[in-house]
Amino acid sequence: MASRVLQTLGRGLHRTKTGLHPNGTVTGTVRSLSGLKSLFVRKVDPRKDAHSHLLAKKEDNNLYKIQFHNVKPECLDAYNELCQSVLPSIHTSPEYPCELVGTWNTWYGEQDQAVHLWRYRGGYPALTEVMNKLRQNKDFMKYRTERGKMLLSRKNQLLLEFSFWTEPVPRPGPNIYELRSYQLRPGTMIEWGNYWARAIEIRQQNHEAVGGFFSQIGDLYQVHHLWAYKDLQSREVIRNAAWQREGWDEVVYYTVPLIQHMESRIMIPMKTSPLK
Repeated sequence: MASRVLQTLGRGLHRTKTGLHPNGTVTGTVRSLSGLKSLFVRKVDPRKDAHSHLLAKKEDNNLYKIQFHNVKPECLDAYNELCQSVLPSIHTSPEYPCELVGTWNTWYGEQDQAVHLWRYRGGYPALTEVMNKLRQNKDFMKYRTERGKMLLSRKNQLLLEFSFWTEPVPRPGPNIYELRSYQLRPGTMIEWGNYWARAIEIRQQNHEAVGGFFSQIGDLYQVHHLWAYKDLQSREVIRNAAWQREGWDEVVYYTVPLIQHMESRIMIPMKTSPLK
């Protein structure tokens, strides 16, 4: 049917002559081409704001940074000791407007990997202040040099926190943590947020929800959900129980088509992690 429509339109365009109106406007083929274009252009309601402004918390102006460090297998113990000797001093110092939310080794998922999550209270200005001060910190610069000898690769992202998630706060252990990362189709972040604003009410009943974030710089249209469980068995029980609650199946049904790729990491906190 569509091909016949195009053929008909094509014949009509071929027969149309182009002319110049006395007032200077072009008639004929150009006008017909414009009509053809408008026939197939999807109408989109204009957005009034960026999705980051619509979905992020506004009252605290927090910015998060997540770091993924892939460590040489033979260096993992030395790497952990190095991090545990340096990172807490930055976390506790009033000189730096940042906090170490959590620091982990990946247990299941990418092997010999460390994950660090930082919070900057004050947004981008706080991030810039911390980076400038750390460049003047000799101990930190020495740490970076030693760390570089132990790594195979590293990457980071800057994140904002979803307004409907609770802020990550220190919790007692022992716990295991699951970081579920979703690569969304571009343009679907608002839709994802609308569904998860309802879904989080279901998943917070067992207090396993730690934090929910979406990327601003780095891999874009990526979402990270952080969960805490006592062990793998309790994770299984809690996740299965969610399917017995009204609305969870609907959330899964409508959000799965928004995902291009997803990944799950099970992580073990380092000794100095605030999230135990």
